[in-house]
Amino acid sequence: MPRGKAEQAEVIIPKLREVEVELGRGKTVAEAVKKIGVTEQTYYRWKKRYGGLRMDQAKRLKELEKENSRLKRLLADAELDKAILRAIKQHPFCKSGFSEVGHLASMFR
Repeated sequence: MPRGKAEQAEVIIPKLREVEVELGRGKTVAEAVKKIGVTEQTYYRWKKRYGGLRMDQAKRLKELEKENSRLKRLLADAELDKAILRAIKQHPFCKSGFSEVGHLASMFR
């Protein structure tokens, strides 16, 4: 089943507030989520993730998630570089130690 377009936090939070208003007016969850155009499952997933957040907090969360992703990529690259250097150091053609390793490692990038 194809997935729909992922909503932005800036869109989700007002929709959650709208559902809360409808629930306060006595509507059921099914009726309230139908009005905003999502399924109950989506509503509960959004509520779990964004339920207590304000708009500025949601933006900050998104920024932190993006930064975390960037840092994970940097760490993976550094670990790969370390593995390459270890492999080169252990190779028989590298008898002079790390003096040549830096030059050889640059060939693999």
